[in-house]
Amino acid sequence: MKIFVAGSTGVIGRILLPKLVKAGHEVIGMTHNPEQQKKIEALGAKSIIADAFDREGMIKALGEIQPEVVIHQLTSLSNWSSADNARIRIEGTRNLVDAAKQAGVKKIIAQSISWAYEPGDSPATEEVSLDIQAPSPRKTTIDGIIALEGAVAEIPDHVILRYGTLYGPDTWYDIRGVMAEKARNSELPATDGESSFVHVEDAAEAAFLALNWQAGTLNIVDDEPAPGTEWVPVYAKALHAPAPEVQAGGAGWERGASNVKARNEYGWEPKYPTWRTGFVQVLSYKADSSP
Repeated sequence: MKIFVAGSTGVIGRILLPKLVKAGHEVIGMTHNPEQQKKIEALGAKSIIADAFDREGMIKALGEIQPEVVIHQLTSLSNWSSADNARIRIEGTRNLVDAAKQAGVKKIIAQSISWAYEPGDSPATEEVSLDIQAPSPRKTTIDGIIALEGAVAEIPDHVILRYGTLYGPDTWYDIRGVMAEKARNSELPATDGESSFVHVEDAAEAAFLALNWQAGTLNIVDDEPAPGTEWVPVYAKALHAPAPEVQAGGAGWERGASNVKARNEYGWEPKYPTWRTGFVQVLSYKADSSP
């Protein structure tokens, strides 16, 4: 198949592109930065310069490429700005979906998040409503997710992947990531709020497998939602960082998510089934060898 990947140089895209190429697909990776083209091509894909905020440019690009599938992995996380990320989810997705529809794209696979559900006392399934009543500043993120998922669903054959918090190479939780720095500086408290994680390899594998999945919305998270009082100490220890401060309380929406649907109905099996061993596998050897 001819597959267009938007967000091809992100932490998931860099793992996903070689999978697609190895499977024999014709892959076109999009970037707005000409300096990234060689990286895309080194992964075996073709590259194209396009800007998700340029509506006409996106329509022209997809019209010329005529892909059968679009994979949407666009984010804007480098500045730690929820407003920037919401903008790309709203405006960038709208332009990408409109361009895909005009080009006759048959299927779209899109990245969403699993911590957008309304407050509750148990890990959220896909049937739980999104947190449409969220106050600011969380409302900014939720509005972006609602817009993204609504636009993507306009293409009948759509798969929405609600990823857990990503960890692994080049993420915020990698040894040189922002969260690792916070842990080392004792700025990452262990609270009662629950999180669901997913390793970037498992996230990329889900996007790859979704080429053959039926339309639907899925939580792509590991098997063990957990409060910060459990996972933060394990993370800190894997980094050889100080033990975290324990703080009572957590937000109602910090409830984690369930992967039962992805496992039972779609056959997805994470290579890293729990952060408990995943953090140790990913970080310990790096911490031992880091200067």
